[in-house]
Amino acid sequence: MSTVKYTEFNDIKLARRGKVRDVYDLGEALLFVASDRISAFDVIMEEAVPEKGKILSRISSFWFENTKHIIDNHLISTNIDEFPSICHKYKDDLDGRSMLVKKCTPLPVEFVVRGYIAGSGWKEYCQNQTICGIPIASGLKEFEKLPEPIFTPATKEDEGHDENINFERCSEILGSDTAIYLRDIAIKLYSYAEEYMSQRGIILADTKFEFGRLPDGSLILIDEALTPDSSRFWLKENYQPGKAQTNFDKQILRDYLETCDWNKQAPAPKLPDSIINGTLDKYKQAYFLITGKEF
Repeated sequence: MSTVKYTEFNDIKLARRGKVRDVYDLGEALLFVASDRISAFDVIMEEAVPEKGKILSRISSFWFENTKHIIDNHLISTNIDEFPSICHKYKDDLDGRSMLVKKCTPLPVEFVVRGYIAGSGWKEYCQNQTICGIPIASGLKEFEKLPEPIFTPATKEDEGHDENINFERCSEILGSDTAIYLRDIAIKLYSYAEEYMSQRGIILADTKFEFGRLPDGSLILIDEALTPDSSRFWLKENYQPGKAQTNFDKQILRDYLETCDWNKQAPAPKLPDSIINGTLDKYKQAYFLITGKEF
């Protein structure tokens, strides 16, 4: 298995390096490269997960193709032969893990949609009977389905921890019309994917979307979509509220880190091979269940 933790294309301008993606500026378009870096609690791990970036790219491509009826997205092509010629010499690094995408202005808010109560949402619910400040019906168990999906926006940070914000603050940042429109789009995307995945044996507990604005003012879905990095996936067959779930995301990594004496600041603890391999297996299973294809 090949591993790409960082890319260095010296004759292409590096626009930014995110937690997982390296983004290059090709002039009229951007080149997205999904590395094998993995993060948890907004901290990049020292170890990489081999070929994880390829799985993420293929899952995102699948969803970009299958959600265009809800909102357009930034994907132009995943075929390297269709990329600008300057990219062709880097085919070995780009193959299977890259996208040519439209240039746009990313919005500084993450659009998180939760359909089930888990993670930090469960902790807050136990204390205040709210999730991100939104009142929730009493009597729910951990991992239980919410009466309806809720939108819980967050600020988007390349470094450090993202911060949950309320809808009023989201509207101040984006403008009320944009916030309302994209909140509704995010919930439509979640609901569509949740139903699709349910038919294939996966529960989509929660996910996050990112959006950007094109030069003509139109809004599009960007970054990644409905991947194990940006979502919480559970095996439907074993689902039971109040009981630990069978995950198809990086929860195995989060669970391990919670057992470590770690303050959730860089540097992260060293990861054993069992956690790296276990995470990769989960990503492969998610890819198969979503697309019906073996990775």
